[in-house]
Amino acid sequence: EEQLVEDFALRQALQQLTPRLRLIVEERFFGEKTQSELAARFGVSQVQISRLEKAALSQLREILHEQT
Repeated sequence: EEQLVEDFALRQALQQLTPRLRLIVEERFFGEKTQSELAARFGVSQVQISRLEKAALSQLREILHEQT
């Protein structure tokens, strides 16, 4: 039951990200794509994907912290 609550909270938090950041997080951690694969898909550098990923994870931490 606790896992269901955590999963629900994460899904809610993901919905608060911009579509681009949400897609990066979903593809990286659920789709198991590399930063390089995402860079090619988005037409940006791997470094840019790394920065976007870091920003998305920071936002998720803040959102989840506010929910507790």
